[in-house]
Amino acid sequence: MQALILAGGEGTRLRPLTSSVPKPVVPLVDRPFIVFMIDWLRSHGVDDVIMSCGHLADGVRNVLGDGSGVGVRLRYVEEPKPLGTGGALKFAEEWLDDRFLMLNGDVLTDIDLTAQIAAHEQTGARATLALYPVEDPSAYGLVRLEADDAVREFLEKPAPDQIDTNNVNAGAYVLDKSVLDLLVHGEKASIERDVFPRLVGDGLYGHVLDGYWMDIGTPQRYLEATFDILEGNVRTEVADRLGTSYVCVEDEVFNEGRIVPAALVEAGCRIGKGARIGGRAVLERDVVVGEGTIIEQAVVMAGAQIGAHCHLNGCVVGPGVKIGDHCVIDDLAVVGADVSLGDGNTVSRGARLFPGISLPERALLF
Repeated sequence: MQALILAGGEGTRLRPLTSSVPKPVVPLVDRPFIVFMIDWLRSHGVDDVIMSCGHLADGVRNVLGDGSGVGVRLRYVEEPKPLGTGGALKFAEEWLDDRFLMLNGDVLTDIDLTAQIAAHEQTGARATLALYPVEDPSAYGLVRLEADDAVREFLEKPAPDQIDTNNVNAGAYVLDKSVLDLLVHGEKASIERDVFPRLVGDGLYGHVLDGYWMDIGTPQRYLEATFDILEGNVRTEVADRLGTSYVCVEDEVFNEGRIVPAALVEAGCRIGKGARIGGRAVLERDVVVGEGTIIEQAVVMAGAQIGAHCHLNGCVVGPGVKIGDHCVIDDLAVVGADVSLGDGNTVSRGARLFPGISLPERALLF
């Protein structure tokens, strides 16, 4: 089975993590984010993946290569300019099989693609949308179905009295190649707005799936996805590393503190006396943590150095960051790569420090 992953966005909502790193290869727990999607696809029989790239495409290719390291054949299509979801699909036309999967590359999920493909074949559909029931559908576009699961109507951001379903588009489609006849090569288009409405009554079906599904496009959702992976709320290969203790501490970790569930500490980390890591914490390779520091509900990326008696909570610290003593980083703050903070700084309230910034002692106190 073949899959086309749309991964051309700039990831602006995740900046500064995506300022210099393409969103598909931003680290998530223990691997580039898009590898979770590839692992999931592979578990449903996908062995041929096409990445539709735009922004920083070379960075994706440099990390993932030809896909041999992640168990699939991996090829890349680079849009010369942003073409939207439909335009990107049409641009990849010559690479595509007669039937294939198309996926939004921003999603972490474990929904049952095999069941969706089976439903597509059973109905004889031209396109089958994965639909996911959400608790609060008011912020989404809803998809109304007929009794036979044919799509009857799309309803964008409904008023409260219009909500009669909670099924939303999950960004995973089984498509027959004939759908591309509705698109023009080189023209910008949205498959959701320009193609699917034209297929209503002409072979467009939905298939409702349960499981786990999250768009990780913001720092808050990035952290939520991290915690869900650590705690096994989504089916991933990381669970094998964490086991029933929900803790993984790799070899070559020097630890004089405490590591409490759920936590992942990669090789080469050094944790000072009296420090506490977890719950819900990730330390990537070669992180140094000073004595008495607490890191909880946080991600600290490779090579970062955290001083003594700091408190990191609900934050993301990028690679190569240097944080002085007695600093507080919390409340959805994101510190970009290679930032340097002097002693006594507080970074909070969703603040974002972009890569390479250097701040002296007590320069930020909010």
